[in-house]
Amino acid sequence: MRSSCVLLTALVALAAYYVYIPLPGSVSDPWKLMLLDATFRGAQQVSNLIHYLGLSHHLLALNFIIVSFGKKSAWSSAQVKVTDTDFDGVEVRVFEGPPKPEEPLKRSVVYIHGGGWALASAKIRYYDELCTAMAEELNAVIVSIEYRLVPKVYFPEQIHDVVRATKYFLKPEVLQKYMVDPGRICISGDSAGGNLAAALGQQFTQDASLKNKLKLQALIYPVLQALDFNTPSYQQNVNTPILPRYVMVKYWVDYFKGNYDFVQAMIINNHTSLDVEEAAALRARSLPAFLPSFLLPQSMLLLGAAESSSRAE
Repeated sequence: MRSSCVLLTALVALAAYYVYIPLPGSVSDPWKLMLLDATFRGAQQVSNLIHYLGLSHHLLALNFIIVSFGKKSAWSSAQVKVTDTDFDGVEVRVFEGPPKPEEPLKRSVVYIHGGGWALASAKIRYYDELCTAMAEELNAVIVSIEYRLVPKVYFPEQIHDVVRATKYFLKPEVLQKYMVDPGRICISGDSAGGNLAAALGQQFTQDASLKNKLKLQALIYPVLQALDFNTPSYQQNVNTPILPRYVMVKYWVDYFKGNYDFVQAMIINNHTSLDVEEAAALRARSLPAFLPSFLLPQSMLLLGAAESSSRAE
């Protein structure tokens, strides 16, 4: 009996040690955040073990776990019609808000999910619920793009997917099919999806062949730069739950099909330029207008916003 109690106490102490992380006092529901962080760390460690054993790539294994727990089949409610289809070969999930007689043409949002260019899906519960709420509250058509992920494809294939799907949606006959107002179309995305939305928005502003243009851009904690991993935001959140700095750098390395040997060099900003003054000057610019945007990787697309505070959550 005594040995069982000692073992149980030891296991509880070990679990508490694994779960507990120091958090700022301003964080609401700290234990929920700690449990979420511990769950994600556990999933990552299981995925790394699977990778080490040669059973699968660690990102494929991790994404399988995430999608398995969060996947939701397309459904139609009384308010929102949900359909899985494809736009020019790219899978999308379309959410159609309730029709209103006084507003025959609807506004629309093209949404790009986050996940470090490697994780999550337009079809998991979190994004399904978000897009359903947007469709209902905005009386809008939401197009959630299921772009291909690392390690099946790498930069710049993700941006190619979202460009193809969005160009297809902007065709007059497609907008007419979904009863969308061509003058009220927004591009949006979170985290890595915000990065892809920013790149797409910048490309589309320079594409003279597009008859219909995007009206609005709404980026949610977008990843906009990989030039400087020592901005105030990165320093303040170096060990933040879920996504500490070194993990964010690894997502960048994976996205560009790089080598993990360079992670430490990137963390201390030894990856930007051999000329320190030149690198500092480049990071100081808020908009890299001196280069055509289509030649820049998404890491450098800033769209006029100050890059120093941008990072993924």
